[in-house]
Amino acid sequence: MRLLHRNRRRRALTALVATAVAAPVLIAASPADAHSGNDRQHRKAERLARQLERESSAKGAYRHLKAFQRIADANGGNRAAGTPGHAASSAYVYKLLKQAGYRVSYQDFTIWDANTTTEKLSVLSPDPRELKVTAGRLSPSTPAAGIQAPIAVAKVSDKPGCTPDDYTSDTFTGKIALIKRGVCSYAEKQAAAAKAGAIGAIIYNHSGTAPARPRFDNPADGKIPTAGISLADGEALAAAAAKGPVKLSLTIQQQHIPKTTRNVVAETRGGDANHVVALGSHLDSVPEGPGINDNGSGSAGLLEVALKLARTTQHPTNKVRFAWWSGEELGLLGSDHYVKQLTPEQRKKIALYLNFDMIASPNAAELVYDGDDSDHKGSGPGPKGSAEIEKLITDYLDRKHKPHEGTDFDGRSDYGPFIDAGIPAGGTFTGAEGIKTKEQAEKFGGRAGVAYDPNYHGKGDNLKNIDLKYFDTNIDVIAHAVGIYAHDLSSLGGAPAKH
Repeated sequence: MRLLHRNRRRRALTALVATAVAAPVLIAASPADAHSGNDRQHRKAERLARQLERESSAKGAYRHLKAFQRIADANGGNRAAGTPGHAASSAYVYKLLKQAGYRVSYQDFTIWDANTTTEKLSVLSPDPRELKVTAGRLSPSTPAAGIQAPIAVAKVSDKPGCTPDDYTSDTFTGKIALIKRGVCSYAEKQAAAAKAGAIGAIIYNHSGTAPARPRFDNPADGKIPTAGISLADGEALAAAAAKGPVKLSLTIQQQHIPKTTRNVVAETRGGDANHVVALGSHLDSVPEGPGINDNGSGSAGLLEVALKLARTTQHPTNKVRFAWWSGEELGLLGSDHYVKQLTPEQRKKIALYLNFDMIASPNAAELVYDGDDSDHKGSGPGPKGSAEIEKLITDYLDRKHKPHEGTDFDGRSDYGPFIDAGIPAGGTFTGAEGIKTKEQAEKFGGRAGVAYDPNYHGKGDNLKNIDLKYFDTNIDVIAHAVGIYAHDLSSLGGAPAKH
C-alpha cells in the first residue's frame, strides 16, 4: 500500500448503466418460475462459497509468502516494480495460474525510476539556514546553480493549493510556491502553481515530523522543480512570509530512467464475459524491503483462492478475473494502466472490483471499505453497488463472529482507478502505518498506541511480520466473495442472477 495519499478521487455520482435489448419471447416465465430460478442460483453460489472457504487457508497461502521471501532474498531484498525481484514474483504467479488452467496474460507498461544526485534547500533571507528537503520523485531539475527566489504562500483551504483560487498570478510569478500537502495530488498542486507563474514548488507535510515526499507518475507530470519539507518547517516559512519577504535557494539534480514492468491478469475460461467479477492485489514491494505483508499477503491470499477455484469449478456462471498489479507503490500505476486500456464497453462488463492490500498486519484491525460512506469520514461513497459489496463482506464476518469496522476509500490502493471508472468496489484491509486506538485494541486484540504494521515499508516486512489469524480470516472473505459472485450478482442490485 502506498505511503502517500494520492488525489482523493472524485466519486462517481451515478453507476454505469448497461443497456440491454430484450429479445421477443413467445411464452413469458411466471414470477414463481423466476423466483425459483433465483433461489437455485443463490444456493449454487452458497455451495461454491462454502467449498472455497473449506479449501482455502492461511496454511495453503503461506507457501506463496515463503516463495515471495525467497525471491526477495535472492534479488537484493525486495520485489519492487521494475526490478528482478518483481519479475520473478510475476513469473511465479503466472506459472501457477497457467498450470491451473486459467487464461493468463502479462500486461507490460513503462514506469520511471529517479536517481537524485542533488537535493538542497536554503533560506537566504531573512534568517539564513539549511532546511531538510526531499526532491520530488520525477521532478524537473533546476539549473546546476539552483533557483533563487522569494516564496509566495498558497492559500491554506479545505483543498490547499489544489485550485486556481489558491493562487494569484501576479503574486506567484517568478516565485517559489509554498503549498501545504493534502487532498489533491502533488502533480496537481505544482501544476496549478506553475500555471500561476511559479518557477518552483515547496510542498510541506500536513502531519508528523518527516518531510513530504512529492512524487509524479511520470516525468511529463512535473512542470516545475518540486521538493518536500516538514510541517514544522513549512509553517515556519509561512509565518515568516506573513511578516515580510523570504528568499529561498532550491537545487534539484535528477536523472529519469524508464523501465518496463508488468501486471499479471488471469481469468476463468468459462463464465459470461458480459458479467465479469474482478479481484486484484498489488504484487510489487517498496525498494526498502521484501513486502511480505505489503502486499505479499493480499497477493498470496488471492492466489490461494484462485487456485482452489480452478480445482473446484471450470464453469462459473460469471467470468472471474484475477489481477496482480505492478507499480502500486509508485502511484497505482498498474491498475490505472489497466483501467485506462479498457474500452467503455469493456468497463461496463466489469460488475465489481474487490481489492485486497495488506490483509495480515501484525497488529491488525479488520477493516472493510466503507462503500456507503456510513462512517462519514474522508471521501464519499463508492459507485452504486459498493454499499452492497460492503454488506456482503460485513454480513459474512458477522456470521463468523469476527469484529470489524469501516475504512475510507482514501485513494491509497488499487480500487481507486476502478472507482474513477464508475465500477463498484470493496474489499478488506488490516492497517498500515496508522496507530491502533485503545478501542480497537479492545475489539481486535493487539497493542494500542502502536502502528497496525510497525514494519510498514521497511526491511522488517518479512515472514515474521504476518498475523496468521487475520490472514486466514481475510482469505475466507476472499473465498466467500468469489464463491457468491462467481454464480450470483443479484445482491449488487440491477445485476441479474443467471439461470
